[in-house]
Amino acid sequence: MTYGALEEPVLAIAFNRPKYFTELLTRLRTAAPQRLYIAVDGARASRPDDEAAVQACRDLTRTVDWPCEVRTLFQSQNLGCGAGVTAAITWFLENEERGIILEDDILPDPTFFPYCAALLERFAEDDRVFAISGCNLVPPEHQTDPELPYRFSQVPHIWGWAAWRRTWQNHRLELGDWQDGLDARTLWDRTGQSLTGALTWGAVFEMVSQGLVDTWDAQLVYASMQTGQWTATCNVNLTENVGSEGATHENATDYDAQPVRGVRLPLVEVPVVLDHGADRWTRTHHFQSAARARQAMGLRSSRFRDFVDEVRQLSRESADEASRDRYSP
Repeated sequence: MTYGALEEPVLAIAFNRPKYFTELLTRLRTAAPQRLYIAVDGARASRPDDEAAVQACRDLTRTVDWPCEVRTLFQSQNLGCGAGVTAAITWFLENEERGIILEDDILPDPTFFPYCAALLERFAEDDRVFAISGCNLVPPEHQTDPELPYRFSQVPHIWGWAAWRRTWQNHRLELGDWQDGLDARTLWDRTGQSLTGALTWGAVFEMVSQGLVDTWDAQLVYASMQTGQWTATCNVNLTENVGSEGATHENATDYDAQPVRGVRLPLVEVPVVLDHGADRWTRTHHFQSAARARQAMGLRSSRFRDFVDEVRQLSRESADEASRDRYSP
């Protein structure tokens, strides 16, 4: 790939891990984006070792040695995972209509960049599509058509992804009134009419609303479910998460991303149809919805308990309908 080949802008998000950020910049040097945005959160006051590490990440911006317009956003104070990443992406997409987003511990395969670029262009005006993901968690035998280069998923995966301003504007950090925008029946449908799936995501949104978890990606899932949009998700895995130990986002599990390999280019057209089987596998194995649904029972707010009762009623009605269909003449 030659210098200047990647016309889509890239946002690189770093914090206090210069080793990982150096590796990411090495991958970016190969792709040579013409416009590179770099966001680095501020040091934590409670961690004296942060200051030097954060400054080292900032200093690495001077190592960009290909023809490139570099813009930086350096926070003077630590915003944390939720507000920090949200501020970075908002800044990026205020300046660009669309682009590719990578956190410092995500190492992309070279084909990740043309994959994202092609689909950002292909679905630029398609309101059915929420985002582009280069991360694949699902083994091929659990995909509907693994020979296709990508599929559509309800949940966006953010270990190497891309988005448009038109979809990011639906993201909001605070979810205090999440049930007003996503009622039980809609969430039931968005999660494949799965009792454990609806309870899992309802509990996640409730924990965010109560301030029990500092994150931003659950709110991204919420936005995609509220709007009913889907994410184009690669059927092979184009990214490696090298930083789960000590990372600010969810640690790795036994059901994380598949081995990295390149996607076949150019990308053939794929029907915009949800891959229910792949989503079911992700819900069961990666998100471990059965266990998380049990944990949801520990949330005590009265409004959430009402939500649980509604979802259970929907599950009973679905089971009754299935039973009638099974035994009808």
